[in-house]
Amino acid sequence: MTYDDILYDVRNGAAWITINRPEKHNAFRGQTCEELIRALNTAAWDKSIGVIVLAGAGDRAFCTGGDQSAHEGQYDGRGTIGLPMEELHTIIRDAPKPVIARVQGYAIGGGNVLCTICDFTIASDKASFGQVGPKMGSVDPGFGTAYLARVVGEKKAREMWYMCRRYSAQEALQMGLINAVVPHLELDAEVQRWCDEIMDKSPTAIAIAKRSFNMDSEAIRGNAAFGMQALQLYYETDESKEGVRAFGEKRKPDFRKFVS
Repeated sequence: MTYDDILYDVRNGAAWITINRPEKHNAFRGQTCEELIRALNTAAWDKSIGVIVLAGAGDRAFCTGGDQSAHEGQYDGRGTIGLPMEELHTIIRDAPKPVIARVQGYAIGGGNVLCTICDFTIASDKASFGQVGPKMGSVDPGFGTAYLARVVGEKKAREMWYMCRRYSAQEALQMGLINAVVPHLELDAEVQRWCDEIMDKSPTAIAIAKRSFNMDSEAIRGNAAFGMQALQLYYETDESKEGVRAFGEKRKPDFRKFVS
């Protein structure tokens, strides 16, 4: 199976799926999401695979969310908003094995959401995390908000979304967003150690445990589907489009001029 936007590699029973768009800070377009879904499904149901690592190419970014150059009122792929985000988030949760986010740099916007959804997140001390939706005329009305609140607490989740601040890896560790922080050059070795530990455990027991954890937050999936419909309508407004225009023009957006 060949890919253009991602890399797929198997190392000692772990499938490493890497977003390979470093020139875009590993932002995803429609095709990227399709390839991630395909690769995650491949790894999820391959009995020789015991753990999945989700990574980003290069040193600067894990993932910075949706590619704004492919966003003009709607992204360039399929799905409610032009990106099949519901399917991508669902396969990360439905894969009957742990998914580890390996974060070496920016995990911003939709990239931060991926870290939130993954079972584990292991970060370099150079990594940074945060949301940008209200700065860009966007939001994640599903797991990126409701599930984030379960992970870091309601107050911190609201702060992340309303304020759009950046958080260091150490701050992310303290709030419970990630599992471990290691020196930058030790990141791959640390991820491999986690993979090796997982490979020693019962895959069936882990699959049952993951299903059990997910049951408690499964209603968020339905809320996300509803929220994506609202988001699609929002993307058609001048207020939302102002965020994309301002990003392209490298200026501060003026959202409030569109509020009646």
